[in-house]
Amino acid sequence: MTLKANYFAEHFGYDITIVITDGKGKETFYPLSDKVKVINLDIGFEELWNQPFLKKVILYLKKQRQYKKKLTACLMELRPDITISMLRREINFINSIKDGSYKIGEIHINRAHFRNFEDKDSNIVKNLFSKFWMNNLLRKLRLLDRFVVLTESDRKAWHELDNVEVISNPLSFAPMFISRHAEKRVIAVGRYCHEKGYDHLLQAWAVVQNKCTDWRLDVFGDGDRSSYETLIDHCGIDRSRCKLNQRTQIIQQEFERSAISVCSSRFEGFGLVIIEAMACGVPVVSFDCPWGPRTIITDGEDGVLVENGNVDQLAEALLKLIADDQLRTTMGSKASVNVRRFSIEIIADQWKRLFEEIVDNKKT
Repeated sequence: MTLKANYFAEHFGYDITIVITDGKGKETFYPLSDKVKVINLDIGFEELWNQPFLKKVILYLKKQRQYKKKLTACLMELRPDITISMLRREINFINSIKDGSYKIGEIHINRAHFRNFEDKDSNIVKNLFSKFWMNNLLRKLRLLDRFVVLTESDRKAWHELDNVEVISNPLSFAPMFISRHAEKRVIAVGRYCHEKGYDHLLQAWAVVQNKCTDWRLDVFGDGDRSSYETLIDHCGIDRSRCKLNQRTQIIQQEFERSAISVCSSRFEGFGLVIIEAMACGVPVVSFDCPWGPRTIITDGEDGVLVENGNVDQLAEALLKLIADDQLRTTMGSKASVNVRRFSIEIIADQWKRLFEEIVDNKKT
């Protein structure tokens, strides 16, 4: 969102305002253009996180009413041409705000895992609530002027809707250099959470390290690393060649210092770190998880896709690339070229055309 807001303001001359509900007084993690305005409604949904269930419900309803009131007043004052919802709590009422703007919804996770309502441990009550919730969401989405998803596969998943558009995430940087593959290092990037599948990655690395004693694995991300630190010891992994690092703001340099990138996610809305690695000339070995990696990687040409969740195949693919310097270099070179289709210039133009199409269609 930051990338697009900055580009629209700086290159297209758009008047951009970002409206948020939490984090008052905190600086944004990513830099924002001086031309982009930020309004914090200071609702404080973060207060819900550690509350007991009943109090959480009561507090949520109260804050949701505040949110609707404050956002309505905000949009009525701004009178924007277009309002984009990131499909958070405002999707419940955004279409009812009569500020004159066209309404667009944007989702950054695939349907199957949106709000995590399709867990395997679901029961009858949960299934009924899930069905009710999804039907209600679909009614809201149908009212939008457009609903933007990240992949063609996810467009097909929302088969009940006829207002779905596909626009991928943009590449977050244009690298000055690409990897020379000089360092014998594998890199993984993402939050320390179940979704990213680091348990699978560490199990695969336990196999790789025994056959490639001069290679190392570095993981970068935020979140709780404790369970994965325990798994490192359980798998007998050499800590001198496997490190779980904190999040970094110099990820481009870290990719440039790596020879292979690995994505062990159980699912991905898109796969931003995949295109970041490829832009730096680093081939990616990834699970063929829903839905992002297969949209980005051409298997065997600019990276490798393996069966989702298959730890043995993940280890084998890493070992194959480690053993073949020429293959890594060739794949990395093709990756840096193929990934240009996700440049901010191309993605921003797709959004611009969408905005103009909506406005022109409404006028006619």
